[in-house]
Amino acid sequence: MYTVIKRMEISASHSLKLSYRSKCENLHGHNWIITVYCRSRELNADGMVVDFSHIKEAVKEKLDHRNLNEVLPFNSTAENIACWICEQIPTCFKVEVQESESNVAIYEKD
Repeated sequence: MYTVIKRMEISASHSLKLSYRSKCENLHGHNWIITVYCRSRELNADGMVVDFSHIKEAVKEKLDHRNLNEVLPFNSTAENIACWICEQIPTCFKVEVQESESNVAIYEKD
């Protein structure tokens, strides 16, 4: 089994829609650290699990320096973002979305 890991930082803003009062309902930003894990039993014709630049295109180029509420069709929680990223990349099995030093959400496919 081959595994590749791509780690990147994006700067983006968002506001959450919550069922309770929270300061996170106001527009605010993070320097998100996103770690994408991809794996495959076999390498593709180019000798890769996936090209690192394709991961970057699927994530950073769509989300960096954006208001996530304008880009994503769901409540932009770290958990939802992690799941969405995982669905964008066929070989992806796990995504970590860190919105601050002490707050990390992880999504893993079954």
